[in-house]
Amino acid sequence: MFLTPYFSTQDNQFQFTREQASHFAKKVAGDYNPIHDEDNKRFCVPGDLLFAVLLQKEGISQKMRFDFSGMVNDGIALSIENKCEKESSVVDANGKEYLHMSREGETSHNAAFIEHVVTNYVQFSGMNFPHIMVPLMEEQQMMINCQRPLVIYESMEVEFDRLDLTHPEVDFLGATFDVEGKRGVVTLNFAFKEGDEVVGKGVKRMVASGLKPYDQESVDDLVNRFNARKDLFLAKVAA
Repeated sequence: MFLTPYFSTQDNQFQFTREQASHFAKKVAGDYNPIHDEDNKRFCVPGDLLFAVLLQKEGISQKMRFDFSGMVNDGIALSIENKCEKESSVVDANGKEYLHMSREGETSHNAAFIEHVVTNYVQFSGMNFPHIMVPLMEEQQMMINCQRPLVIYESMEVEFDRLDLTHPEVDFLGATFDVEGKRGVVTLNFAFKEGDEVVGKGVKRMVASGLKPYDQESVDDLVNRFNARKDLFLAKVAA
């Protein structure tokens, strides 16, 4: 499977190195959030990588909801706990839950379909910054802490009309940023289209904390640093 380079498995458990998680974020998702850098003190495994591994192991159901409840560090042995037929969780050896999935309807284990959905979705998901977040922050005149940016993946819901699909593509429908004090919720709405036909829909929610009044110079600096780190990584990969 295409995820093989990005995690290791032993005795029904799986875990991630910093390099594996960081390379998934950058190479697959196009996500250059510094929290996924190998040398970051606050490093955590991308939520989209947990989501991807869970789908690879459990399949794609017609209706699914994912709730993220903890940040995974490198080297933590994880396993999938099936609480019942319709609920699965990613947990560590102590039973701590990091990701919970509930599902309804039929389930597909078609590897090519799962790979296409996962790849297409995480590439869309990784576009959050700067393409989606910056216009939202400017609109609300509130911004994340540009020196210590932190936006947490909270939940995602997706629903397919049917599962006999081959290459559904994510179609971004728009986003909102609901601010309450120093906390804000970013909601991304999207559809899945196969050709010209809408075959599914979804919504992703993220929580931004420590918000501050919008300052264009600070945001420009953050975007410039983001692009510089992206260019540096791509140059290393190409070398």
